[in-house]
Amino acid sequence: MDYLCPQSLKCVTRKRAIVYDNKLVVFKLSAHSLCLNLLSFSPFCAPSLSPAAMDATDEERPLLPLQSQDVGSEYTRDGSVDINKEPALKHSTGNWRACFLILGVEFCENMTYFVISRNLVTFLTTVLHESKVDAARNVSAWVGACFLTPVVGAFLADTYWGRYWTIVVFLPVYITGMLIVTVSASLPMFSTSSEHGNVHRSVVYLGLYLAALGSGAMKPCTSSFGADQFDSTDLEELPKKASFFSWSFYMTTVSTLLSSTVLVWLQDNVGWGVGCAIPTVFMIISFPVFIAGSRVYRFRNLGFSPLKSLCQVIVAAVRKCHLQLPENKSLLYEPSNSSSTTEASHKIQPTNQFRFLDKAAIVLPPSDETCNKPMSSWSLCTVTQVEELKILLRMFPTWASFVIFFAVNGQMSSTFIEQGMAMDNHVGSFAIPPASLTIIAVLSVLVLVPVYEIISVPLVKHFTGQDKGFSHAQRIGIGLSLSMIMMVYAALLEMKRLAIVQSSGLADHNVAAPMSILWQTPAYFLQGVSEIFSCIGAYFNTFVLGAVAVITTSSGAPGWIPDNLNEGHLDYFFWMMATLSLLNLAMFVYSSTRHRENTAS
Repeated sequence: MDYLCPQSLKCVTRKRAIVYDNKLVVFKLSAHSLCLNLLSFSPFCAPSLSPAAMDATDEERPLLPLQSQDVGSEYTRDGSVDINKEPALKHSTGNWRACFLILGVEFCENMTYFVISRNLVTFLTTVLHESKVDAARNVSAWVGACFLTPVVGAFLADTYWGRYWTIVVFLPVYITGMLIVTVSASLPMFSTSSEHGNVHRSVVYLGLYLAALGSGAMKPCTSSFGADQFDSTDLEELPKKASFFSWSFYMTTVSTLLSSTVLVWLQDNVGWGVGCAIPTVFMIISFPVFIAGSRVYRFRNLGFSPLKSLCQVIVAAVRKCHLQLPENKSLLYEPSNSSSTTEASHKIQPTNQFRFLDKAAIVLPPSDETCNKPMSSWSLCTVTQVEELKILLRMFPTWASFVIFFAVNGQMSSTFIEQGMAMDNHVGSFAIPPASLTIIAVLSVLVLVPVYEIISVPLVKHFTGQDKGFSHAQRIGIGLSLSMIMMVYAALLEMKRLAIVQSSGLADHNVAAPMSILWQTPAYFLQGVSEIFSCIGAYFNTFVLGAVAVITTSSGAPGWIPDNLNEGHLDYFFWMMATLSLLNLAMFVYSSTRHRENTAS
């Protein structure tokens, strides 16, 4: 347990710094430790660039000019150690010799994740024979689990095990889940006998959620562990870290394209067992390969847990809820002595918002019983700790706006695919798997990100005065607007599809409408563009789908999303999501404007 001594007012100073509202205000807070994978909680962005990776980049960015190392320096100077806990030798550990193995694991993990998520709704409807609304809801719940479980992995990695051992523990869990899914999709006894329907479903979901646990726990560790292989104090190795993240993005993009095209086609046309077995084999091979590189990896000593620090503030404030805050804020606890001017500059001045939390920093006068006892950090926190929690609370309205955003984007892996299954998916003699159209979103990101950075930013900054063209709030607002337009287009497309079904006399037949699936391309394109600007709403999407199913079928009607979409009104559902997106955009504009006014004042 960490302790603070109120008599000497000494504490272990922690290096923490992030940029919030264009000011250097806070700590080295591992975003992934709080499950704030905000930029990555989406079907495309999450695996490609996790918050752990961004955190590794941010936390290693030097705040002062780097001093050149001696040419003959034998050991790293960033505190990294080898597998034996000895100082890491530069010539035999880390660098690209270690990163190739880590990139291989990341490639296999990402490919396996997408081979499930891209086509899971098809598997649930065609193999498990679930209704379309149940399948969409279950897909959203599974995706939500994949992006909630990083809390487990990040907390264990930050506090107890480290990134390497977290990967070693959860990679076999991931493999076990995939083996269960592969076997359950391959055995003929499940597909030919209705007696095993419930058993089959239970086995499949057991495998799926084991895979979700393994995937989620590994996500915050792989990219950041790769970044650990470079010495941030070495001017020669520091540029290689940026190169590592570029290659990491490239490898995850390639694996995404491979999953969304070749493997999805194999699932639809050859067999689900084959489509799941290929990434499973890759995962099995990656495990011993990753272990084999243990002697060349560099490891970081465990630091404090940011989640633990925030919990300490809440507990200490509740313990002192009966106390009255001092009028003089300088009486609140904040160590004045620091071993580093850089560390001292990271202290945050107390603010007037959420004053209840300031009670965590009230220093109690020592009594006879506690005079010789150190004060627990669960009873006394620094002002900087308190302000860190306040900043997260002030950011909450912005985070809340992403719930609707990612609930809308969640349609890409559920209702969009179900809509595509009810359309003509043939281009000539080739049948396009409905789930493969998701690569349009991936390709749009790959193509438009360079266009945005090279062309749009220099052009726009002449009008806005912003170095990056648009401010953060403006970019998020544009992304939210595009996601709303995407749902409007999907609703109009469904109205057109239903009109064709009615005119063709196919309303009572569960067959595909004579309308090309390529009409879905603009919707996927808009989804990719919206992520460029906005880059946990999956569980919210699960709730919405469940509510829609109950309400729209209460009077015996087939509902908005029946098994036969020709009898339903999927367009109504898309219009509802578009309306929610509009309300969400209005809330975001209001909260961001109010925050800017409060900051200015």
